[in-house]
Amino acid sequence: MSVDRPSAGTGRWLALAALSLAQLMDVLDNTIVNIALPSAQSDLGFSLDDRQWIVTGYALAFGSLLLLGGRLCDLFGRKRMFLFGVSGFVLASAIGGAANGFTMLLLARIGQGVFAAMLAPAALSLVSVIFADNARDRGRAFGVFGAVSGLGGALGLLLGGLLTQAVSWRWCLYVNLLFGIVALLGAIAFVPGDAARRRTGLDWPGTLTAVLGLVGIVYGLGNAASQGWSGVGTLGPTLAGVAFLVVFVRLQRRVAHPLLPLHVLLDRTRGAAYITLWICGMGMFAVFLFLTYYLQEILHFSPVMTGVAFLPMIGAVVLSSILFGTVVFPRVGPRPLVPLGCLLAAVGMALLTGIGASSHYVSHVLPALLVTGLGFGMIFSPVQNAATSGVHVHQAGVASAMVNTVQQIGGAIGTAVFNSLALTAAAGYLAHHADAANLPATMVDATIAGNRAVFWAAAAVFLTGAVVAAMLFRSGPLPINRPSDPG
Repeated sequence: MSVDRPSAGTGRWLALAALSLAQLMDVLDNTIVNIALPSAQSDLGFSLDDRQWIVTGYALAFGSLLLLGGRLCDLFGRKRMFLFGVSGFVLASAIGGAANGFTMLLLARIGQGVFAAMLAPAALSLVSVIFADNARDRGRAFGVFGAVSGLGGALGLLLGGLLTQAVSWRWCLYVNLLFGIVALLGAIAFVPGDAARRRTGLDWPGTLTAVLGLVGIVYGLGNAASQGWSGVGTLGPTLAGVAFLVVFVRLQRRVAHPLLPLHVLLDRTRGAAYITLWICGMGMFAVFLFLTYYLQEILHFSPVMTGVAFLPMIGAVVLSSILFGTVVFPRVGPRPLVPLGCLLAAVGMALLTGIGASSHYVSHVLPALLVTGLGFGMIFSPVQNAATSGVHVHQAGVASAMVNTVQQIGGAIGTAVFNSLALTAAAGYLAHHADAANLPATMVDATIAGNRAVFWAAAAVFLTGAVVAAMLFRSGPLPINRPSDPG
């Protein structure tokens, strides 16, 4: 089984540009829609309870179908699934932009999640396969791809604010048509097609248990902030999801053609990459979610200025991803870089614990963002590379799907835990300052106390990631992808 690769000239880099553009569209959509939601709610007239489903609907569809999307890439071809995923994502975005009510917008967001679950593993596996034969070019490619992934979150904040204020919230969805059509044309022209492959059956019991397990965990953890950790809506789905995943793993040990071959996970390098991504996925949400709240609610930044405020961090991510991915990573592998990146991210989180009601962005927030951005660039580009290294080419899709799956689960856990921690810390602060004469100022201080607790916890998470990465990753450069079936 093989894949046709473009030459070592400009073709493969133009293919990378198309894949990266699609990845950018997918990543920025998460934050751009969050910025547009209040305006969409006012325009379409849906409730606060309904509003959360615009975010949750996408997350459930995306997170639960990623493994299936990765397997379909391996069965039917990565380029074919990439084109299918991008086309569907563009169509769903157009429907969402034209939505005349809550139901239409929700269905469009679910559709985006479904097609993103096809698009994301296809894009990452194509990068892995196209650049499988040259370690230096592979490092550069993953440096660019990782930088684009980091860029998407802050660019979504900036574009969401600009489009919502200047035009309409609908353009936060319509903008995907521009990104998607250019990515489609680039992929058709430059991304290589897959050669003929041996078809095997789809593991339907494994697919069903994986989808139900991931839906249960993502949905249950999403309810933790509103219902508490002991609430039926939190514990019931989460425990059911864990049970389904236990059944899923048992099934994968027995079926002839598993949805997720367990050797993909049990390889030491890839296993270390997945665990590190899961841990760091939890910590990442502390930066974007709670710092966004702090900038807007405490420092009174507009949505546009909030997006601008994150740009220095994104610049640091891009610089770090490309520099270390191109120059250092091909020579030394992930073991020296990823722990150091996690330590830098932990330092950045610790710096953010010093923010207060009267803090200034330049002196208190910016240094932490720059340090954190440098750390993120040293984490995500090398780890994405490691997570798809040494895998047989016909399993690159499912290996790539695991990258997004563990980040989704980590993000869901991080959001639930940090929200709960922030509320608990804020309530504790209010309990000790109940007689304060200036209640509004006390409420602000309570919010800051919650944020500080979250940033300390995130620092601990990244320190854990540093220890895990240092212990599990092997020393030395990574192996290249294997071009054939293991037999």
